[in-house]
Amino acid sequence: MEVVIVPDARSGGELIAEAMARLLRRKPDALLGVATGSTPLPIYQALAAKTQAGAVDTARARIAQLDEYVGLPAEHPESYRSVLRREVLEPLGVRMTAFLGPDGTAEDIQAACEAYDQALTAAGGVDLQLLGIGTDGHIGFNEPCSSLASRTRIKTLTQQTRIDNARFFDGDVDQVPHHVITQGIGTILEARHLVLLATGEGKADAVAATVEGPVAAVCPASALQLHPHATVVVDEAAASKLKLAEYFRYTYANKPEWQGI
Repeated sequence: MEVVIVPDARSGGELIAEAMARLLRRKPDALLGVATGSTPLPIYQALAAKTQAGAVDTARARIAQLDEYVGLPAEHPESYRSVLRREVLEPLGVRMTAFLGPDGTAEDIQAACEAYDQALTAAGGVDLQLLGIGTDGHIGFNEPCSSLASRTRIKTLTQQTRIDNARFFDGDVDQVPHHVITQGIGTILEARHLVLLATGEGKADAVAATVEGPVAAVCPASALQLHPHATVVVDEAAASKLKLAEYFRYTYANKPEWQGI
């Protein structure tokens, strides 16, 4: 696992956006796995700026969703499909026909989960999957003790998660769905390149457990240690609990520039 320590979230966003741009220059129809939340916004903003400046062509890019609420209509402004349309597809000029996501309104949710896994495979697999991390080490909605071999499936949100997400629903927790569809850890690990961005001191313990702790279901993100091409980008605050921080700084500073991340 490569760990890259950057000064701040903006620097991390720029670094990852450039890696995505390099991928798209090499493979214009690359399938990019994206995540919601505030952490990846600097990535999307930096990539959109590159697109608008003509530094990369995103017209043929394809976008794959990490997770989705169950029972929330696709057109609801807080469905993750709608959020990604606003924050990723429209700024990058990517058509909805190039978007892959699970059907959170399906009558048979289990079948919808299996269908999404199959759709990702049929699309040739995810080339680069962006990930955030929770303070407890979760990735996607794979909470602690999720199976490291899990596939796309339905998960029940904790009450605390629903309370946290109520800010997106006019502060009304009763509007927040109880369930989500999430790519499983096993599904996530099938992407060719995993890139996790973590910022802020609140993520420091989770980052340390992910990078330097044992591979264990209690910290789902630790499964990235099993991947042949996983990159963890952290700001100084999120890196503050890493025992090998100086080693990570040294190796990144001395790697060949052409390797990128």
